[in-house]
Amino acid sequence: MTARNLDRELDMDSAIASPLPDQSEEGAGEVSLVRLYVLRAAYLLLVVGVGAMILPPVISHEPTARGVIPSLLCGVWLLAFLGLLHPLKMLPLLMFELAWKTVWLLAFGLPQYLSGQLPPTFAEDSFNIAFGVLLMPLVIPWPYVWRHYVKRPGARWR
Repeated sequence: MTARNLDRELDMDSAIASPLPDQSEEGAGEVSLVRLYVLRAAYLLLVVGVGAMILPPVISHEPTARGVIPSLLCGVWLLAFLGLLHPLKMLPLLMFELAWKTVWLLAFGLPQYLSGQLPPTFAEDSFNIAFGVLLMPLVIPWPYVWRHYVKRPGARWR
């Protein structure tokens, strides 16, 4: 075997052994790598922010506590971990965050502010919720959402 053939064989071996970029998540090629990292940062913000806020009342509470809101937010927190691994598949979680926070701002926050009847937690609640309403539209890849959630035919009914 000549040196030239050996070089060619080594080149072929390295080409075969080199890992291909992971396109396993549907639509990953449609969204830039930077956008995927921005999405992961949003999920990480949910993991850290919601976790810090919601884990203490979930772990330690009165036996008679109703617990509906902490349980719901704990579910969001758990699903945000999946968003770190599958940022596009978990987009409905970010859309849910945007939806409920927008509803709160319009149906509760704005009327409370306009009436001047502010609950003691208004400043903290409105800041955290408004932050999400401002951030999520910037993070969510809307052309991808349009193609995959609006234009694409849904699952069959029967």
